[in-house]
Amino acid sequence: MKLVSRSQWGARAYRTPNGATPYGRARRGVKLHYLGTAYSDRPHEQCAAYVRQLQAQHMDGNGWSDIGYSFVVCTHGYVYEGRGLKRRNSANGNTTLNDQDYAVCLLVGSSGLTKPTSAQLNGARDAIEYCRKSGPAGTWLGGHRDGYATACPGDTVYAWVKAGAPRPATTKPTPTPPKEDDVTPYELWAYKGKGEKRDAYAYLRDTEAKVDALADKVAGLEQRPLTDDQIAAIAAAVAAHPALAQAIADTLATRLKD
Repeated sequence: MKLVSRSQWGARAYRTPNGATPYGRARRGVKLHYLGTAYSDRPHEQCAAYVRQLQAQHMDGNGWSDIGYSFVVCTHGYVYEGRGLKRRNSANGNTTLNDQDYAVCLLVGSSGLTKPTSAQLNGARDAIEYCRKSGPAGTWLGGHRDGYATACPGDTVYAWVKAGAPRPATTKPTPTPPKEDDVTPYELWAYKGKGEKRDAYAYLRDTEAKVDALADKVAGLEQRPLTDDQIAAIAAAVAAHPALAQAIADTLATRLKD
């Protein structure tokens, strides 16, 4: 988890005694939130300033003792420590709801940027698991609208929550095979997934021996018919070593010209 502590994002000191109020019971689970106002994405270097802006709004505008959320997750997947694991949040609607669940806010809005990024969903999932493991929190998971009359956390985030807050599917790009002229024999061997560290020159000697053996069999085509076993052996060798097909074709073309 890419956790950003209060000191790292430059949090103001919270007001006491309310800002220091601990949770009065075990947390049932985690509630997800969104901003409920317009939000536009920004470079990661500006996210800490936005979290400070949220804290100022909550403390100076709402009159709260600190930023209301337990954690805030930016679009880049970083998790900003708000009230954290031990101090009761003030974002869930009332004292009973605040004491019942952690509050994790995703930096997405009701307009502008409304859909969380994959990195943000991964960060939110990190925060949920952190609350469960270290809070501790139970397995219950919901949105601000559960038990309180609000549109928060928005339909997109709420649908993700109700689906169990899965991590986004990741697809690995298909690597481009290296050209044999651009790499060493050992690198080509490793790329093809052979898995064992063997001497590159031994590999080349084995390959050359296979080419020679196959060439000898091909050379006999114009002199005698191949048996079924020989044909099967050639087919098996080609199937096991597709890169040899061109070498066989070249050898065949040369021998037939003679």
